[in-house]
Amino acid sequence: MVATFTHEWNTPAYKGKTSFPTGLFINGQFVDGSNGTDIEVLNPTNGKLITKVSEATEKDVDIAVEAARKAVETTWGLNVSGAQRGELLNKLGNLMEEHKGELAALEALDNGKTFDWAFGTDVTFGISVIKYYAGWADKIHGQTIETDEKKLIYTRHEPIGVVGQILPWNFPLLLFTWKIGPALATGNSIVLKSSEFTPLTAIRMAGLIQEAGFPPGVVNIITGYGNTVGNAISTHLGIDKVAFTGSTLVGRKVMEAAAKSNLKQVTLELGGKSPNIVFNDADLDQAVNWSAHGIFWNHGQACCAGSRIFVQAGIYDQFLAKFTEKARSIKVGDPFETDTDQGPQVSQIQYDRIMGYIDSGREQGATVHLGGDRKGTEGYFINPTIFTDTKPDMKIVREEIFGPVGVVIKFEDEEDVIRQANDTVGVRVVYGLAAAVFSQNINRALETAHKLKAGTAWVNCVNQLHPNVPFGGYKQSGIGRELGEYAVH
Repeated sequence: MVATFTHEWNTPAYKGKTSFPTGLFINGQFVDGSNGTDIEVLNPTNGKLITKVSEATEKDVDIAVEAARKAVETTWGLNVSGAQRGELLNKLGNLMEEHKGELAALEALDNGKTFDWAFGTDVTFGISVIKYYAGWADKIHGQTIETDEKKLIYTRHEPIGVVGQILPWNFPLLLFTWKIGPALATGNSIVLKSSEFTPLTAIRMAGLIQEAGFPPGVVNIITGYGNTVGNAISTHLGIDKVAFTGSTLVGRKVMEAAAKSNLKQVTLELGGKSPNIVFNDADLDQAVNWSAHGIFWNHGQACCAGSRIFVQAGIYDQFLAKFTEKARSIKVGDPFETDTDQGPQVSQIQYDRIMGYIDSGREQGATVHLGGDRKGTEGYFINPTIFTDTKPDMKIVREEIFGPVGVVIKFEDEEDVIRQANDTVGVRVVYGLAAAVFSQNINRALETAHKLKAGTAWVNCVNQLHPNVPFGGYKQSGIGRELGEYAVH
């Protein structure tokens, strides 16, 4: 019998309650996993058990794929008009609005991000993504192509079929919407794996999808481990495309599995080591505030985090002083306190990984200018950390840390910083997801941005994402684009 998770919040940031089944959501119903086993979901503020959810296996993937295939061939796909698909997506967006506080609280509970950020960014943005793709659903069309008067030639865009989707743990709900929005708008059915660390919002969304009236089998949501369920989705012959967000290491495995099975299409949104470039003529306070947001937002657990902060020599000392002051002002603590800026890292595994990088920075000779230590005695809290006196071949400079750890690097001129940011000589930084440039000279800012090997380049801001603007990377930061019209195609 499928268990039910019930929880009540009475906190400064949110007061409310939730109750929903914790089973797998397959063919429109909540069910236990085939093996009858569970996955423990832990609270990152203290490492204690929140609840248990049903664990999926390879057999459950088979069952979900069968349900998804039946749906796309009978009650979904080309059997349903774009207008009807859009109406259902709008209903889902409206239900998310009605449950906005509950969804934000669940996100803060198992992920550790602050309730205010979850409410104001993750859930709010997620709703706008669903409604954006609701608008696209009846605007999918091909072309007529003129050759001669004896022929009628046309193209049409058809659903791919069954899409496998594998979510990360850093933005569980937001990236849930990035994945399902364009897939459902274009008539595909879905088998989605939530992260075993942060499954609660995905499971709660299953109930809202059911309530919205999507036909059974259109969206199937399962929780399992990457080496079993993630691998089963990537290799499954009944899945026509797989979309994955996560590390570059795992992205390689997904792509290899897709190629070795049925050569399924892939969309990969992978790691990053984004350069954040501050020129002498930048608005210093603006650059400091945005740079702090760039690296410390979401506790540094963002693929587009501006973790390499390049500052021109003329303002380096001033910038570092102000940036240090800004980082010191960040309050690390309980995600449900209204004045908390940064909660815990998501798990013990991630905490240990970040602290390992901090130790590596020390061992390789970098200076811990600020932080570098844990906060408190329980949970997975790490203080905002700044390194200086780094060298290009240090691990903290070239590898993705995925935590509140930034390196501040001095540069001399445009040629110098473009070389360091792209790292085209040593090829030590393999990523190219995002970048930012700060300058009051718009020509310099745009010319620099255009020379950076990054999928997104921000000018005088960072981490500005919109439903209608595509997002994706260069180099080993991924393949394909999410959001905007690009994701529809």
